[in-house]
Parts: sequence; structure tokens; C-alpha cells
Amino acid sequence: MSRNILLLPGDGIGPEIVAEAERVLARVNDRFSLGLNFDQALVGGAALDACDTPLPEDTLAKARQADAILLGAVGGPKWDALPMAKRPEKGLLGLRSSLELFANLRPAILYPQLASASSLKPDVVSGLDILIVRELTGGIYFGQPRGVRHLENGERQGYNTYAYTESEIRRIGRVAFEAARQRNGKLCSVDKANVLEVTVLWREVMEDLTREYPDVALSHMYVDNAAMQLVRAPKQFDVIVTGNMFGDILSDEAAMLTGSIGMLPSASLNSQKQGMYEPCHGSAPDIAGQGIANPLATILSAAMMLRYSLGEEEAANAIEAAVSQVLDQGLRTADILSEGTRKVSTREMGEAVLAAL
Repeated sequence: MSRNILLLPGDGIGPEIVAEAERVLARVNDRFSLGLNFDQALVGGAALDACDTPLPEDTLAKARQADAILLGAVGGPKWDALPMAKRPEKGLLGLRSSLELFANLRPAILYPQLASASSLKPDVVSGLDILIVRELTGGIYFGQPRGVRHLENGERQGYNTYAYTESEIRRIGRVAFEAARQRNGKLCSVDKANVLEVTVLWREVMEDLTREYPDVALSHMYVDNAAMQLVRAPKQFDVIVTGNMFGDILSDEAAMLTGSIGMLPSASLNSQKQGMYEPCHGSAPDIAGQGIANPLATILSAAMMLRYSLGEEEAANAIEAAVSQVLDQGLRTADILSEGTRKVSTREMGEAVLAAL
């Protein structure tokens, strides 16, 4: 069976890290006879430079036909002065919306080899394994109306709409409950129901879903408290489910508990399990082209792709085991370097993972 993988290197360090992940995918493709076919397209700033749009029609057409998508990163200061509709990030948001990639899965896992790289004490974070399920196509990032308007007194006012329908909440809730059921049976729903009516509804729908998942223990937490608890006692969490904006913030906070955001993959899925996979970090234009970026989050995103969209658990496990083996060998890119380890380049880290495979 043939499966089509679309590679979207994007901007900044994106081309460097996607290149290493592609080599890893090619290796497991041969080893496990996966039938993967690879194609590439432009998105973000690279697409703006070439096509004057952050999401060309050709890219969107290829994305719709792909079984899964591997994205590097988009954006950079080069395009910051452009109108909002032309920003590189609009290409990413357009893909999420057009493909209905509503469920964002962001694991925050601390590899034992990197315990000393976390900014928290090892006893606080050792054994950390959290999954954040973020709603990705609704909420304040997509709500209408939005914009900047002039008031009667001549002052400008910016405004955005935070809105969720019951069906949108129920859809992401089921993804989170299913994930919790397959893990440790604990789900924490994060909201701001003390001041936001939209999250009052969010909480009501989550409570209603417990009738379908009696084996999952549901709890609720306000987002400000959740932010504090992630730093104070992060291992109390198993699966967290929340809306688009809160999930955006909390998942980046959780990333730093693991020592480096350069280690964390993510998956964005639609109801058909078609997915776009990307590292949680950004385009890091300040180090682009220097060969020092950490490719492991992108390589681990490729493993998530094999697991969630293609059902290739054995191949996914092999990649994750290879990454762990490389860390055991003491190889580190600059972002996770510590005393007693050896600094390697982006390419050398990719080579080491290939060797471990």
C-alpha cells in the first residue's frame, strides 16, 4: 500500500530539521516496507517570497491529497511588517482550517537523560509524561468578528471573538477522553469558567461527556492555576484538554519543563486521522543556516505521524528508541548541552539517529 507524505520545510531552521526527519523516514520506509512516497511544497515566508501568498493553491491541493504532512516551521522578522493577512503564520492557520485539523496533541515528556537540562529540580520533573490536547480550529484565533476599528471618539480599538459551539467542544473532548483512557485514566479540563461564559459551556459539555467515559476521572482547573501547577507539581497531570489560546500558552510552558522545546513533537489531526506533524518550537531565524538546530523534535514528530496517521506502531517505536539511544550516547545539540556530553551539529544528530536505527 502506497502512502503520500507531504514535506513542508517552511522558514528559518525548517529546511534543516525537515531534511533530517526525511532521512529518518526514508530509513524506516526501507526497513519496514511502509510504501511511503515523499513530495515537497512551499508554505509561510518561503511561499510569500516565491508566490506572494503564505499558502499557495498548489500547496493546499497537495496537502488535501496527502495521507500526512510534516511541517518544519514558519515565520521570521523578514515578514513581520506585512499586513496580517499576508503573514507567514496565515499559511499555517489556513492549513489547519482547510484540513479541519481540530485536535492538537502535544506530549511533554522528559527523557531521563535530560533531567539536568530542565529549569526545575530533577525530583520535580523526573518521570514527567503529560499529553496536552489543544482545540486547534476554533476559539479566539478563528472567531468572528475580529479586526481593528475606529470608535466615535477617533480612538482605535482592536477586538477578537472567543467562541466555541457545543459540537466543537464535544469533538475535542472525545479525543481527550479517548487519550486518557489509553493512558492513566486522568483528564484535567482547563478553562476560565469564573469569568468567561464560553468556558462555562466548555465545562458543562466536558461534564456531560463523563457519562460516555465512566472509566476516566475528570477534573477541572482554571487556566491561571494550571499555569502555576505545571511549575509547582507537573506530575499531577496526565492528560490536559483545553481551548486554542490556553493550549497554545500551556503547551509551551510544559515544553520548558522537559529541558528544551527543541525536543517536543506535536500532531494535529482531523476526524479522518489525516494529520499535520510539526515540532513545537518556532523557526528560530537567528540560528538558521548554522547547522546547530536540534532536529529531534521533528524526528519525533515523524514518529507520531507513523503512529497516529499511518498506524505503523513498530516503526514509530523504532524511531523513538533510536532517539533515546542517541541521548544515552551523550550526543547533544547546543540547546540541550550539559556537562559531560558532546556537542553535535544538526546533521550529526541526524546521522546518529540513522546509525541507531
